[in-house]
Amino acid sequence: MAKIIGGLTTSHIPAVGNAMAEGLEQDPYWKRFFEGYEPVKQWLDEVKPDLAIVVYNDHGLNFFLNQVPTFALGCADNYQNDDEGWGIPASADVPGDAQFSWHLAESLIRQEFDMTTCQEMKVDHGFMVPMNLFWRHHESWPLKAIPLAVNTVQHPLTSAARCFKLGKALRKAVDSYPDDLKVVVIGTGGLSHQLQGERAGIIDVEFDLQCIDKIINEPEWMTGLSNDYIMEKAGTEGIEVIMWMIMRGALSDKVDVLHKHYHAPISNTGAGVLLLTDAQ
Repeated sequence: MAKIIGGLTTSHIPAVGNAMAEGLEQDPYWKRFFEGYEPVKQWLDEVKPDLAIVVYNDHGLNFFLNQVPTFALGCADNYQNDDEGWGIPASADVPGDAQFSWHLAESLIRQEFDMTTCQEMKVDHGFMVPMNLFWRHHESWPLKAIPLAVNTVQHPLTSAARCFKLGKALRKAVDSYPDDLKVVVIGTGGLSHQLQGERAGIIDVEFDLQCIDKIINEPEWMTGLSNDYIMEKAGTEGIEVIMWMIMRGALSDKVDVLHKHYHAPISNTGAGVLLLTDAQ
């Protein structure tokens, strides 16, 4: 049977993609940020997951403001990376698992989540920066991956509560797959940041750290927050933290924290990393 062996979180800041491309990991500005990923990379190399479900938001590569699905699931055997405007060099195509994706889609729809299914899907920095942060040290991708895109751009947006429920439904979908697969779920985006307007550059470290703690120990707290409140505290792009709730919903009620890290600012963003497993 397929099994979720861990949940990860990471920011997907495009500047991180450029920093990796330029080899700046040891630069004083970047060094502490990248060091926060080393324990996670070591764990991943030890447990060797077969597949990653990457929860991210598309930045106009597949969906523009005139057509934005709330939840879109990749159902292809291959995902091509493309540059949506940040000048990040394209990474090698990421292998998918269409059979597993269709199983997820069918299970999620039976659980009353109306997924948009994408048999062709390009992936932007929201997907590729996390993939490279965790696996760029390999000569080729050591696992397959499935994109799960969440609308955090065009209002009205879904909620933290809905994302948490989707994570629980995703867990049921994975658990019901008959083949033996080790799966990790990656919640990406955030933490606090805003790219435009009078509050551009806002970072609320206190709120970021509170979110990290509550997502670990009391995720129901996050489900009670309105989107307006999250954006008031964390900035308009800080709403991306709701995608972490899909990862958290896919784990058990109690979790073990194998690693956590927070660093600010990175490209005017509060950046957090988590590695969680079901409590033993």
